Amino acid sequence: MSESSAEAVADAATAAVVSAAGVAGNWRRATGIAGAAIGVLAAGAAAGVAIERMTVGRGMRRRARLVLDSAGPYGTLRGTPGTAHADDGTELYYEVDDVEPEGGSAPRRRRLFGRKAPAPVTVVFSHGYCLSQDSWHFQRAALRGVVRTVHWDQRSHGRSGRGVAQHERDEPLTIDQLGRDLKAVLDAAVPEGHIVLVGHSMGGMTVMALADQYPELIRDRVVATAFVGTSSGRLGEVNFGLPLAGVNAVRRVLPGVLKALGTQAALVEKGRRATADLFAGIIKRYSFASRDVDPAVERFAERMIESTPIDVVAEFYPAFTDHDKTEALTFFEDMPVLVLAGVQDLVTPSEHSEAIADRLPGAELVLVPDAGHLVMLEHPEVVIDRLADLLARTGAVPLAATVSGCDSASS
Repeated sequence: MSESSAEAVADAATAAVVSAAGVAGNWRRATGIAGAAIGVLAAGAAAGVAIERMTVGRGMRRRARLVLDSAGPYGTLRGTPGTAHADDGTELYYEVDDVEPEGGSAPRRRRLFGRKAPAPVTVVFSHGYCLSQDSWHFQRAALRGVVRTVHWDQRSHGRSGRGVAQHERDEPLTIDQLGRDLKAVLDAAVPEGHIVLVGHSMGGMTVMALADQYPELIRDRVVATAFVGTSSGRLGEVNFGLPLAGVNAVRRVLPGVLKALGTQAALVEKGRRATADLFAGIIKRYSFASRDVDPAVERFAERMIESTPIDVVAEFYPAFTDHDKTEALTFFEDMPVLVLAGVQDLVTPSEHSEAIADRLPGAELVLVPDAGHLVMLEHPEVVIDRLADLLARTGAVPLAATVSGCDSASS
């Protein structure tokens, strides 16, 4: 199947989702199809198998997924666990990778970076919508033994608890709440010392919300920041690569559809499983741009989205339209900043990263060709290299540090 044909299939499938979701008399069919794809279309978080796999027998595809699930090392890195508590009582799960004591065994890490970090810096990674801390697998593997890192799961994602305010009190989720969640994690996991903040997509917005509410923390303790595939606002204008009529239809029906789907979670989850191949093909388009992505990486990202309940998708989506933290960017002006995005990102288009860089003239702007929304999984070596340079500028790693390669090792 050609690239243009694949895109046509994806557009047709997307249109079918929107159309089906609007058919009041066929609720089961609408929720089944919409549950498989529409939340991911809106969020653009996760990845799937190539559209070409639709031409392969269903049984073979199912066996392939099982093989990839059992063989792939991605998402297997674990650190010292900890929990923080948000201001509404939500339990937030995090893990710490400490620098190994002198004399420890880390030959691969020394090969990548030369030697261990000389500065007391902690790098804190915040993930995107419908993902988890495991989405930073490659970067985590490369930094292990080099610098202290913290990886956490946003509320209602990964191993963190369901948002108490949303799940028990039906309060709307806001990006400001996520900023306060990050503050709780920092208080628990990084009570002292310098901090480097790294955020992808929603995670980058979380970092901006932290700065907006706690500017003194940014001023006193944050020594560098990386914004990866994110936006400071105007997300309501994103067209997701759809023609004008299609995107207008999505914007018109999506909030109501997601809210309705969230009330029928069990039925929708069943529909997602039943339409796994359609789901995988559509969401791949909104996550990767290159053709040579490791199928195990695709399946790994697909599993992350599969693990995000549809009612969580529904809870979070409205917050993105309201998100506007452009003014908060001023708090990052006096520090090294990396702004990195995939040129073919359909979810948070690279123009949004360029807008961030325009507000931060001293920032390094890196636009990665042939990359989509999940650039840290699609081109991990580029992200690792630029992060290493950012950390070198803070003194967290040696100035001579370079990344000589990137592998999928899970240790």
